[in-house]
Amino acid sequence: MDNESLLVHACESLASASIMTSDIAAYVDSPQRQTILAIQQIIMLAELAVNRVLDNVEGTRTPAHS
Repeated sequence: MDNESLLVHACESLASASIMTSDIAAYVDSPQRQTILAIQQIIMLAELAVNRVLDNVEGTRTPAHS
């Protein structure tokens, strides 16, 4: 599997994990809810980082226009 495919799968997995943590947070009380929402935020930051790398990988394949 190539790097781009791995990044796409990682991004999709992180997005799914974010949704699952959001769903779980709806069923628990504080302070556990706050912990779960903090975990969701970490997952979202990781997803953003993976997306940034994916954009960089895709950008290296596209010739720059002058």
